Amino acid sequence: MQEFLQQVVGGLATGSIFASLALALVLIYRSMNVMNFAQGEMAMLSTFVAWQLVSMGVPMWIAFGITLVLAFIGAFVIERLVIRPVERAPQLTLVIVCLGLLIVCNGIAGWIWGYTIKNFPSPFPATAINVGGVSLSLQDLGVIGVSLLTLIAIYLLFQKTKLGLALRAAALYPEQSRLMGIRVSWMLAIGWGLAAVVGAVSGIMVAPVVFLEPNMMQGILVYAFAAAVLGGVESPIGAVIGGLLLGVILALVGTYVDFIGTNLRLPAAFAIIVLVLLIRPAGLFGRVHVRRV
Repeated sequence: MQEFLQQVVGGLATGSIFASLALALVLIYRSMNVMNFAQGEMAMLSTFVAWQLVSMGVPMWIAFGITLVLAFIGAFVIERLVIRPVERAPQLTLVIVCLGLLIVCNGIAGWIWGYTIKNFPSPFPATAINVGGVSLSLQDLGVIGVSLLTLIAIYLLFQKTKLGLALRAAALYPEQSRLMGIRVSWMLAIGWGLAAVVGAVSGIMVAPVVFLEPNMMQGILVYAFAAAVLGGVESPIGAVIGGLLLGVILALVGTYVDFIGTNLRLPAAFAIIVLVLLIRPAGLFGRVHVRRV
């Protein structure tokens, strides 16, 4: 039982990282109706910025805050310069643009910082506490806490503020929002900025675990896709719950299913995507759309 609880806690820590990036994917999907394949690379780029600030002597939490601000500004500018000219183009065009953005972000990181693995300092102590015979890592608890605080802040923004209401209206009903005087294109840019902030949290939290290098978020992005599909690609709450569930499922399967272990967790995530698409394409919290012929 203790080992089971240990895996659940570890899975929640990993799942909270998946949930952060999955939420970033959902925020973009709701406004553009397309997945931003560059979301992981944008998070990686933000993590390198945080590493650079820490290397220059900036305290970790101050560097964390500065990075989030820069991530928002950077994504806002990208949306204005790169996405806005094609925002009404066919979906295939948007997918190609996002893939191009992925390649550019990866190339910029490699060009500036190189492809050698770097140690990213953890903001949390490397110690553990014992609760009922279960060893709880302060690193895991810290990751869960920071990720959940970020997700709660995004939830409150969308549910309790006029800006959040405008963002939701622009994403769901763009034409009607324009008639109401909402600047939909600006709301899309702000949505990109918020998605980049949430993604940056994911990157900074996972970097001490997987080490920092330009390709570090590619595997995490697959897990985030799986989490978004599991929860529902149109549901922010579903993305969060899907990420947490996926983290726990993979931790338990990797521990108790011998042939999977730690080496086949990524294929297991692909299997979850396929199963969800076959059984419930809308995900656990997505809305099923019915069309009359």
